[in-house]
Amino acid sequence: MTTVGFLGFGNMATAIVDGWRSTHTAEDARILACAAHFDALQDKAQQRGVEAVRTARDVVDAADVLIVAVKPYQIEGIFSEFLADVDWSTKLIISLAAGKLNSFWNELLPDGARHISTIPNTPIAIGQGVVVAEDAHTLTDADLETVRALFEPISTLEFVDSAHVSVAGTLAGCGPAYAAMFMEALADAGVKYGLQRATAYRLAAGMIAGTGALQLSTGLAPAVMKDAVCSPGGTTIQGVAALEQTGFRGSVISAIDAVESSR
Repeated sequence: MTTVGFLGFGNMATAIVDGWRSTHTAEDARILACAAHFDALQDKAQQRGVEAVRTARDVVDAADVLIVAVKPYQIEGIFSEFLADVDWSTKLIISLAAGKLNSFWNELLPDGARHISTIPNTPIAIGQGVVVAEDAHTLTDADLETVRALFEPISTLEFVDSAHVSVAGTLAGCGPAYAAMFMEALADAGVKYGLQRATAYRLAAGMIAGTGALQLSTGLAPAVMKDAVCSPGGTTIQGVAALEQTGFRGSVISAIDAVESSR
């Protein structure tokens, strides 16, 4: 039985476990976690069938798969407490820490350590997430199969070269906020014309989910999907033209620019 240990059990770590529970993934695994506030950890862990432990060392000693889910700036301080005392070749390390890529882990850990850097997003909680994984890593083929077994049932797992992990993580990780704003705006427009808000939310959310699923299933370029809805002289193209006039595409690109320039 594999033991999966979480260093940190905040929003993303709990979302991953929720995704596993909703898809019956990792059912045979023992899962344990530590966090800064033990009382709060106990409540979140108990709800999910996770074993709460008090120290990072307790997690590291027990885990076969170690998921690093603490803030990036905390990693070196936490690992310094036990770095020299652990046989890291026996651990599969999956980092969720933004900005801490293969080169960082190679410097922090001794030769022979097996690690990969990833960036998941929040829809993983219902098994509909995206996980960006750096294609530079030190995993064995068997390790990669473990990573796939843990994440492919709950996400679209996409491997990206190191130079583009940041922007890929921005698209997938920050994108849910922008999609939620678009969903809210569509619903507001529906309410403006008399729809009940709950109905408008369901319509907008179902449309976004279905459009994404259609693209993943068919591989069609979004432009082709747009054109399929826009009849010559029809109503949809009028809305597309209005979005272009108000800088819709430019606004979305500017949002990604803003995130990337802030790193």
